Amino acid sequence: MKKNRLVLFVILILAFLLVSCGGAAEPTAVPAAAPTDAPAPEAAPTEPPAETTGERPRLILATTTSTENSGLLADILPVFQDEYNVDVDVVAVGTGQALQLGVDGNADVLLVHARAQEDAFMANGDGSRREDVMYNDFIIVGPESDPAGIAGMTDAAAAFTQIAEAQAPFVSRGDDSGTHTKEKAIWAVAGIEPAGDWYISAGQGMGAVLTMADEQEAYTLSDRATYLARTLEGTQLVILVEGDPILFNPYGVIAVNPTKGEHIQADLANQFIDWLISVPTQELIGNFGVAEFGSPLFVPDSNPWRESQGMDPHSS
Repeated sequence: MKKNRLVLFVILILAFLLVSCGGAAEPTAVPAAAPTDAPAPEAAPTEPPAETTGERPRLILATTTSTENSGLLADILPVFQDEYNVDVDVVAVGTGQALQLGVDGNADVLLVHARAQEDAFMANGDGSRREDVMYNDFIIVGPESDPAGIAGMTDAAAAFTQIAEAQAPFVSRGDDSGTHTKEKAIWAVAGIEPAGDWYISAGQGMGAVLTMADEQEAYTLSDRATYLARTLEGTQLVILVEGDPILFNPYGVIAVNPTKGEHIQADLANQFIDWLISVPTQELIGNFGVAEFGSPLFVPDSNPWRESQGMDPHSS
């Protein structure tokens, strides 16, 4: 009897506990697991894209030293860089070296001044486009004492002949530049192969050669723009010979053939050329140097410029 009552008592206690706990708990919902074949989320890029880092495309411009030594590039390139959001790396060397950089695919665009070499560059397929840009002239400069007596002459070859006969010091670029190419052409017209202690082959750019000639009271051939820029720095050299047609000095711009490699910035090179030959940029070129010297250091000569002036676009 007592045993039955104990069992009944346990049953009542269990019933009481179930009621006081509110009954059986409802099942908690569990999120379904993602399918095992669902694609994994893409990893965040380790570096932000260029447009968010402020990086800009870079254009490599190989050019003759005269465009840099004269100050022209420092004057006009910031306009292009700001307008196109581009950085331009300037490699200023002789024209021959600049053209070789193009041949080797180590530049995107060239600004040079040796027309025969430029034409050969294009004929060999190393360039995809060439345009006229501007011109100035070469001059023969030397010490005011003028030991060879060439002052006032207008025949460059005759002046070179007198310098050689006097064995007066002459500093040559000696670097296969456009200026050196022109110098060799004048010696050829004079029928002279210059040699001897009086003839100094520097292997330097125009600015350095003018400094050497000034220090040694020697003659040299210079583009007018670089010479005039040097007068602001105190050179004592004076212009002795000018005006001979052989001293004409045209500049051209060339896009390097993109077949040189995927790294060649072909589109950017053509944008630069379009900008350089445009009328607004040609006006910048035509105004460069006027404030300091009363006349421009370079004369605009692109096809768009000639057309704007009512000139034959195919004549220089």
